[in-house]
Amino acid sequence: MYETYDVDKRKLLSALSHGSIFLSSLVFSVGVPIAILFVSEDPVVKENAKEAINFHFNVWLYGVIFGLLCIILIGFPLLAILFAVHWTLPILAIFQCLSNPNQAYRYPFIFRLV
Repeated sequence: MYETYDVDKRKLLSALSHGSIFLSSLVFSVGVPIAILFVSEDPVVKENAKEAINFHFNVWLYGVIFGLLCIILIGFPLLAILFAVHWTLPILAIFQCLSNPNQAYRYPFIFRLV
């Protein structure tokens, strides 16, 4: 049986999953895509939520690594690079989710744990 899903709801939940990274200074920001993952029945929304969770973990991991490297190598601009990636990739993900809601966005260069 072919199931149809509400496209507007798909766009909203997918964009919300990816947009939650902008609250990443709050540790509970990863809870938004986790909640969406468990609440939604839509497979595309679930894939977007998993990808957002993986991006959260990667940003935190790279933040620790780059922070330690900045302590060791004083003045090295690694945190600026992480900051730019932290803001740019989710914005691209949100635009992709809104323009093509039938396909999940995949972040480049991240480890996928979920």
